[in-house]
Amino acid sequence: MEDRRRSRHLLLLQLLCFLCWFLLPCSGSNGNREAIEIGIGIGIGGSPGIVIGGSPEPPHSPSSPSRSSPPPPHSSTSPPHRSPTPPHSSTSPPHRSPPLPHPSSCSNRSPPPQPLRELQPCDFANILQYRAYKVIQNFRKNITCDPYNITATWVGAQICSKGNTGYCGFYCEGPPDKRNMPTVASVDFNGYYLEAKTVRGFIDQLPDLAIFHANSNRFGDTVPNLTQLPFFYEIDVSNNLQTGCFPNNVLSLVNLSFLDLRYNGYSGQVPPSVFDIQTQVLFLNNNKFNGEIPANLGKTPANYITFAYNDFTGPIPRSIGQACNTLLEILFLGNRLSGCLPYEIGLLRNATVFDAGSNQLTGPIPLSFGCLKKVEQLNLAGNMLSGEVPDSVCRLANSKYGRLVNLSLSGNYFTSVGPSCVGLIGCNVLDVKGNCISGMPGQRPAQDCARFQKQAKPVCPTAQYVPCSLQEEELSLEKEGEEARDKAPTVAGYSTYKALRPPEGKKNP
Repeated sequence: MEDRRRSRHLLLLQLLCFLCWFLLPCSGSNGNREAIEIGIGIGIGGSPGIVIGGSPEPPHSPSSPSRSSPPPPHSSTSPPHRSPTPPHSSTSPPHRSPPLPHPSSCSNRSPPPQPLRELQPCDFANILQYRAYKVIQNFRKNITCDPYNITATWVGAQICSKGNTGYCGFYCEGPPDKRNMPTVASVDFNGYYLEAKTVRGFIDQLPDLAIFHANSNRFGDTVPNLTQLPFFYEIDVSNNLQTGCFPNNVLSLVNLSFLDLRYNGYSGQVPPSVFDIQTQVLFLNNNKFNGEIPANLGKTPANYITFAYNDFTGPIPRSIGQACNTLLEILFLGNRLSGCLPYEIGLLRNATVFDAGSNQLTGPIPLSFGCLKKVEQLNLAGNMLSGEVPDSVCRLANSKYGRLVNLSLSGNYFTSVGPSCVGLIGCNVLDVKGNCISGMPGQRPAQDCARFQKQAKPVCPTAQYVPCSLQEEELSLEKEGEEARDKAPTVAGYSTYKALRPPEGKKNP
């Protein structure tokens, strides 16, 4: 009897010790916290934003500009290395997601142990990280597919990712008004293939967030309202399952410098106010947008724009010439644009890529195209253009006059070429197959050309206007152009053409 009583006392004593240990006050700081170096308020091109540095950086998938969703490229004074000649096919690529890539290096991490009790604010480095933790855990419950087991790392009080520790995809830095309180400033889910119905209630609840990269996932719905995020400046939701009209929630983001919506299911018209956003990168390709491109296109400060492979109709806006100081690359290909090519395109003195292939454009090539002194890729293939190919355009392939390396005019109805054009055909600089040029190989059947010649021709009254005749003006533009190139983001290759490929997920190093 006495032994039984002692056993009970011993058991109660052990239970009391365990409860005391469990309820001990927790430490006020996390001595092992780490953060990626992110400076809020120092954006590319001098705009507000975040510069990512330190070691290691948030993982980026390859692309235009350096990640799959073309990234906001960093400024550089050296000219970018150019990629091979872009495709000239009039057939748009299939709208599909890429095959599942190799898993991210995050999948090699061992998941941290589950906490023995519910975490409290005093378990975290600061109250901001605790609040972020609550938001992340709520979002984790909404993820319905996680092929790389990324969310298994979202455990414990060490949120900030660095090396092999912390939550995969979350990077921290102190906001400008709380430099000594690092919290989630950047989310990078590129290539994780996470699936959730929406990101509402997630990124919009991280008040110090500045960057959200989530290409190649399966997030539905649309971009949530992010106006309560004062430091937010970069969003990439390409290659997801987002649908609906153009996400108007991005229109009021005054600091936005990178907007990538490509490879989703967005539809309807693009609002004119999209060209008021102070973004440097605007990628809208491979959606279902329709209607006319807004007439105020020229107001955009963007350096890189892709409208490709949507269902846009109507003319190329004449206001495009107003973007002469900033626009470097623009893609219109794979739509149903019609009408004459506006002479104002020739005002784009800094443009290196102009692509309006695979549309329904008519009339001649304006003589103003001979003013595109910096253009390297000029694609007008697969339209209904006619007349003579201007000799001034072909002369741009001569280093004395320009930088042209590819001029694709196949699949039109041109009837002759200028003297400088003939030599470019043998050099594979100029492609005029499928036209109506007498004596050239690979032309259309004679009956097709005759039928076209009987049709009424469009009137393009400004096609003969040349806006760059004064040598003094050309020298001035050259100097201004170099300054614009120095200030603009640069990339290894053409940013816009890379954007035509679906983003690829992260791969093991």
